[in-house]
Amino acid sequence: MKSDRRAYPRGKYKWPVVFKTDKNSVSGVTVNVGPDGVFVRCQSPSKLNEVGELTITIPDSKHSIKAKAEVVWSNIYGPDDEISPRGMGVRFLRISSEDRKFIATAVLGQLKSLKVKPELLDTLSTLIIDLSEDK
Repeated sequence: MKSDRRAYPRGKYKWPVVFKTDKNSVSGVTVNVGPDGVFVRCQSPSKLNEVGELTITIPDSKHSIKAKAEVVWSNIYGPDDEISPRGMGVRFLRISSEDRKFIATAVLGQLKSLKVKPELLDTLSTLIIDLSEDK
């Protein structure tokens, strides 16, 4: 697991994504997903600080996630390889509690099966409990 400033760990999911702004629409696929944001692999990433509506389609499910999101990392001109894939990192600005809980539960399940450190799982477990109590 990458050590960085993220509040929550991320799972590796390849879910189709569309990011729409006033200027353009970008289609791609998630590389990693967390309750606070996602990395989207795409050929034409949006620029830093662009804000738009993000729609993530969950395959084999009737569920889709909609969120207002901001581009916080973008690889527009760099190499497109496994170390630095072409794409963009987006942070959720507004997402429903249900969608955040859906993501946290999916990531928690995946990370448990990978037997990661329990302290990484604790933040997700706490978030899921907090979101359940908000109802």
